[in-house]
Amino acid sequence: MKKYIFLILTGLSISAAHSQGISDAMRYSQDNLNGTARFRAMGGAFGALGGDLSSLNVNPAGSAVFANNQFGVTLSNYNTKNNSNYFGTKTNESENSFILNQAGGVLVFNNYDSKSNWKKLAVAVNYENTNNYNDAIFSAGTNPTNSVDKYFLNYADGIVPLGLIKNSYYRNLNYGAQQAYMGYEGYIINPVTLDDKNTQYTSNVPAGGNYYQENEIYSNGYNGKLSFNFATSYKDKLYIGVNLNSHFTDYTRNTSFYEDNNNNTTAIDRINRLRFDNQLYTYGNGFSFQIGAIAKVTDQIRLGLAYESNTWYKLYDETTQSLVTVSSNNAGELPNRIVDPQIINVLEPYKLQTPGKWTASFAYVFGKTGLLSVDYAIKDYGNTKFKPTNDSFFRGVNNTMSDQLTNSSEVRIGAEYKIKLLSLRAGYRFEQSPYKNSSTIGDLNGYSGGLGYNFGSTKVDLAYSYAKRNSQQAFFSQGFTDGANINTKFNNVSLTMLFEL
Repeated sequence: MKKYIFLILTGLSISAAHSQGISDAMRYSQDNLNGTARFRAMGGAFGALGGDLSSLNVNPAGSAVFANNQFGVTLSNYNTKNNSNYFGTKTNESENSFILNQAGGVLVFNNYDSKSNWKKLAVAVNYENTNNYNDAIFSAGTNPTNSVDKYFLNYADGIVPLGLIKNSYYRNLNYGAQQAYMGYEGYIINPVTLDDKNTQYTSNVPAGGNYYQENEIYSNGYNGKLSFNFATSYKDKLYIGVNLNSHFTDYTRNTSFYEDNNNNTTAIDRINRLRFDNQLYTYGNGFSFQIGAIAKVTDQIRLGLAYESNTWYKLYDETTQSLVTVSSNNAGELPNRIVDPQIINVLEPYKLQTPGKWTASFAYVFGKTGLLSVDYAIKDYGNTKFKPTNDSFFRGVNNTMSDQLTNSSEVRIGAEYKIKLLSLRAGYRFEQSPYKNSSTIGDLNGYSGGLGYNFGSTKVDLAYSYAKRNSQQAFFSQGFTDGANINTKFNNVSLTMLFEL
């Protein structure tokens, strides 16, 4: 029987190992509905309209629609509520945050070339949070079948020699071997033989009963997009524009998994309680471009078409983890076993290519009294790729994404009605699941509304948006993949101040 020890190492580990999975790729591939209050209130349906700073993120030709210089800033309050169902036990958790969501401006040069029909030039810079990662999920319930021991066995059994675990420091192991190390030192898994060449392991968690489990996930951070926009118009009938986009992300996720059982009634020591904590910190930057056009077919009808390229990210991951286990036999519990390497694993930088998007748009303008707008967008999530693609690990993840992900369509509908200086707005948004099974991440339905008031050179807009989506969230990506059904509800209130010059 192993001795009960307290392991502490201090330092920084540089590792060439990989820990990325399909959920990490999806985090940066999906965009939320963000932007100015008018944009949000109308469901983001601005591809054929333009004339709004956030419309540039749909169709970059939209800046040439502006009649005057404009600068704006948007503050938003995000509230996310997650209802979890894990083997029939229902729990909920929520997170609230207040952020600067958008800031930007556009300069319009009218009649800059009197000898040409290309009479207008617009230059814009706009920043937006394409995703707010502040979130909290708590799941709890009794698993009648599986223990987290399968997670550690998945990395160890048939793979990692016992001698490598016993004779190496945690900091010198790759990510997979580190998980085997944690399970071995935490007494969750045992080698079949004590031979250093042994790669066979068994579980030290007693079988034949229920396992009460809790999983907490707390995350924070953002994905930002800074767009540099150029657009022009031909006879005020055709508008063409381009965006050069700089992306940057900063994301932290803390997870804590707890498990206990009363399955051991023998004199042999077995694990009856454990807590496994992990932290992931990801940061990096990326680049993409957009091109688009808007045609004013008649005074009432406008059509738009835009393409957004893949986004090419370079990302960096840092991970930390710790484990506490408690053993027991029929005589009672034994002292805690704590495995706390106190090591920050700085993983090798990697690249991620997220999918591009096409957007087709239609708008009907009722003179100066109102408008109706529809956007239809399609994105092929199956083209998401980690790079380098010749890396054996990334090749496996990329094949999984190609098999599990599919084309996702999005429909946005927006309407606006003006009563003198007051504008009333409403919107609807539907986004298909990016997964072929439509359940890992389900369809999204969203509704929005708002109003605006024109004070002349200053405008104030207010919007409220609501969306909901179901998902299935596995607690771990390998080995032990049981998870909870999550129903997520998003509530947002945005306030925009606009200034025309």
